[in-house]
Amino acid sequence: MEFRHKSVLLDESIESLCIKPDGVYVDGTLGGGGHSYEICRRLSGKGRLIGIDQDAAAIEAATERLGEFKDRVKIIRSNYCNIKGELGKLGITSVDGVILDLGVSSYQLDEAERGFTYREDVPLDMRMDQRQTRTARDIVNEYSEMELYRIIRDYGEDKFAKNIARHIVNARKEKALETTGELIHVIKAAIPMKVRAVGGHPAKKTFQAIRIELNRELEVLENSLEDMIDLLNDKGRICVITFHSLEDRIVKNKFRYCEDPCTCPKDFPVCVCGKKSKGRVITRKPIVPSAQELEENSRAKSSKLRVFEREIQQE
Repeated sequence: MEFRHKSVLLDESIESLCIKPDGVYVDGTLGGGGHSYEICRRLSGKGRLIGIDQDAAAIEAATERLGEFKDRVKIIRSNYCNIKGELGKLGITSVDGVILDLGVSSYQLDEAERGFTYREDVPLDMRMDQRQTRTARDIVNEYSEMELYRIIRDYGEDKFAKNIARHIVNARKEKALETTGELIHVIKAAIPMKVRAVGGHPAKKTFQAIRIELNRELEVLENSLEDMIDLLNDKGRICVITFHSLEDRIVKNKFRYCEDPCTCPKDFPVCVCGKKSKGRVITRKPIVPSAQELEENSRAKSSKLRVFEREIQQE
């Protein structure tokens, strides 16, 4: 299956990066290369793009898509949380911009065998990096009822989390849950009929929660953002596109902290904690898709773009 992924907030994020033709840029979630292609188009022969993705199918698709720019592109199979080390191997200590387009790609959702989908009955997988041994099946069958409740409540934000967790634990006493279809059947039984009749697919929130837990998506984001800001040159920018309120909150809070990390009480006349600002938040409110984009791409619906600009203070 061809790796298809319509890049969300494409024009807005490229514009926000303020690309310098001779600059060095990192796409930490390369996917099909949609954002990277637009960055490369704006680079001179001296410019460089480093694309990072943990998905082998994405690497293959992006390599082909960016073929015409191969002299200025380096593609790495890794997780963006390893950005500092991967750039270090290339002798790169600073960059002019970073872009992250979080969440799951259209390709991963549409290729049923990957197990992200709740539209077909396939083995429970959901790994973004198929070199990883643990799958969604392990979470569904091995987590305690309390752990399942916690992730469905926190990552899925589902008000029936407690009931869904209980139903999963009861069902797996009879036999292990092996497929998406089996899990969907259990989830449906845990949600009242009148609730299932309205709103989206009843399994959507639980599947999202299991995917986020399995791939450590929030933890990776939380632990990587400051590293990426530290890598930026003066006036360099990081653009992050999120699809989930928890992701967005992490980005908003981390950007806000990097802008004003001072821990001194507000009534102190001068700062004594010594923590200095790393730059400024460009987007006081997140940038959201236009009505036209929402019409053309339903998967853009919950997306938000936040931008931070590095300001290196002179000693």
